[in-house]
Amino acid sequence: MSALRMGKSVAEIEEAFAEETSRDRQHRDMLRRSAELRTARRQVERRNRRGSLRFVALVLALIATAAIVTVVMFRTLYLLLS
Repeated sequence: MSALRMGKSVAEIEEAFAEETSRDRQHRDMLRRSAELRTARRQVERRNRRGSLRFVALVLALIATAAIVTVVMFRTLYLLLS
């Protein structure tokens, strides 16, 4: 009789181990997926931030170019007409 209980006990332990292993695997997969999502989200935020900075730099360069061209044009006109 004790041999039957022992066999059942081992089978229960093996089943519990298999279930725990499965839960651990699912938990690791969930953690990996959430880490991948965080990484992707950070990359998108970084890309957007860099894009915004580049846009601001472009706008400032265009404004500076327009101002310089305007000043040079009026000075040239002043020199030509005087």
